[in-house]
Amino acid sequence: MTDEERVLVHRATTPATGPAVTSEVVEAEVRHSPSGAEVARRVVVLLFGIVQVLLLLRIVLLLVGANGDHQLVAGIYDLSAIFVAPFEGVLGIDRARSEGSVLDLAAVVALAGWTILEGLILAGIAIARREP
Repeated sequence: MTDEERVLVHRATTPATGPAVTSEVVEAEVRHSPSGAEVARRVVVLLFGIVQVLLLLRIVLLLVGANGDHQLVAGIYDLSAIFVAPFEGVLGIDRARSEGSVLDLAAVVALAGWTILEGLILAGIAIARREP
């Protein structure tokens, strides 16, 4: 957080013919706002959080054998496929099947991969931060 402090000082003196009296009014205003690095950190956490939720939904829906013809389920599969694609083929097998449920190993690897990438980006932002 960045602290911005503004101090206003009003000075008043009596006329030159009278006694030298000075009065002073001090008004302080402190405004707290996030720094640029904090805003960047929040945006990164939000975006990667959305990706992670999509991947978790994909894994759970495949595990419970959700109907892929349903629009909502198909939409989640389609959106999450974008983030799973770079990690397909990393393991020798992408899916493990058992009686209608599927464990999408590529999605599990993608979840780990995107989480690691998020951590690296956040570490880079932390290096650039000015705050202690």
